[in-house]
Amino acid sequence: MRSASGAGAGAALALLLLSACGGGEPELMNLRSTGAGPDEFSILPSRPLQMPETLAALPAPTPGGANLADPNPEADAIAALGGNPNRAGSIPAADGAVVSHVSRYGAQTGIRQTLAAEDYEWRRSNDGRLLERIFNVNVYYQAYKPMALDQHAELARWRAAGARNPSAPPAQAGE
Repeated sequence: MRSASGAGAGAALALLLLSACGGGEPELMNLRSTGAGPDEFSILPSRPLQMPETLAALPAPTPGGANLADPNPEADAIAALGGNPNRAGSIPAADGAVVSHVSRYGAQTGIRQTLAAEDYEWRRSNDGRLLERIFNVNVYYQAYKPMALDQHAELARWRAAGARNPSAPPAQAGE
C-alpha cells in the first residue's frame, strides 16, 4: 500500500508536468524585464514644445488623442529616409517602375500572414524541452539554427564566383 506522502508527491509531479505542457504563445527568446522599474526601451522622448505663429493653428484638444509634442517614430523614420510621412503606405508614382521590376515574377498576396502562420507553427514545434520551458531557457538560436546562413561559406562561394564584396574583410593569404 502506498503512503499518503508518496501519492501527494506523485500528484504534485504530475501537476508540474502538465503545467509545463500548457498552451499559449511560444516564446523562444524569453526577453522580459525582471525588475520592478520601467522598461527603458518603451520610453520615447517627446518633441520640444514650440509656440505656433498663431494660436488658431493649434488643433482642437481631444481627450485621449495625440498632441503635437507626441513622438511618431514611423513618420519620423519615413521623413528621415526622404519620404513623405503624409503619404505613408502608398507608393509614389515615381517609384512605379521600381515596383514593376521587383514584382516582375509575381507577388504573392497575403505573404506576411502566410509567413506569420508558418513561423508560429515553427516556434510551436521548436518550443524547447520540458525543463527548458520550466526554467525559461532561451531556445531561440537553437530553434532557428537550421535556417541560419553560414556567412563564411557564403562569402567563400561568392569570392570563388568572382563577385566583389567591398564590405567584407579582405581575403587572407591562402584563401
